[in-house]
Amino acid sequence: MDNLTNQELFWKGDFGKNYIDRNKDEKLLASNLSFFSRALEKTNNLNTIIEFGANIGMNLKALKSLLPEREFFAIEINKNAHTLLSDLIGKENAYHKSLFDFSVDKIYDLSFIKGVLIHINPDKLNVVYEKLYNSSNKYILIAEYYNPTPMTIPYRGHDDKLFKRDFAGEMLDKYEDLSLIDYGFVYHRDAHFPQDDITWFLLEKK
Repeated sequence: MDNLTNQELFWKGDFGKNYIDRNKDEKLLASNLSFFSRALEKTNNLNTIIEFGANIGMNLKALKSLLPEREFFAIEINKNAHTLLSDLIGKENAYHKSLFDFSVDKIYDLSFIKGVLIHINPDKLNVVYEKLYNSSNKYILIAEYYNPTPMTIPYRGHDDKLFKRDFAGEMLDKYEDLSLIDYGFVYHRDAHFPQDDITWFLLEKK
């Protein structure tokens, strides 16, 4: 993991480690179960799934409950999170590396990213878009903070660590064989299953 961006170093270090403790409770799991049951409602034949930036696997834990007997893969840069992720999906399926170092050597029925593109250096977004695209043989799910134009906002007292924009729209413009088949929003004040104001987009590869 040489030549990491400032954003990657941020998540690889203590902040990424501390993030683990803030994002592993049962309420989040319940919200994720609701989230994925809605976001993936229009998919079919999902047998292999890869997550970009999985942390300890709270998204995958929900998906394993919703879609048992599927095969799950993930990429995670933080060592502590990767250890717990490996316990969940198997060490051979959990890649401890930067998204930029990940080599796409197989394709999956679904590639997805949730709350990670907002933390990627904007100058390198196209690299991640390409890996998400090349990893999928059918579906791509993007779940991030949405804004119609790019903007940067402070993140827990840190600058240049959180970026909002139309990530899905940029992918639709970049790849002509992608189409939007579903989208939605989950509000942080949802009475039962809140998410952190996440807007999600389900894309299909023709």
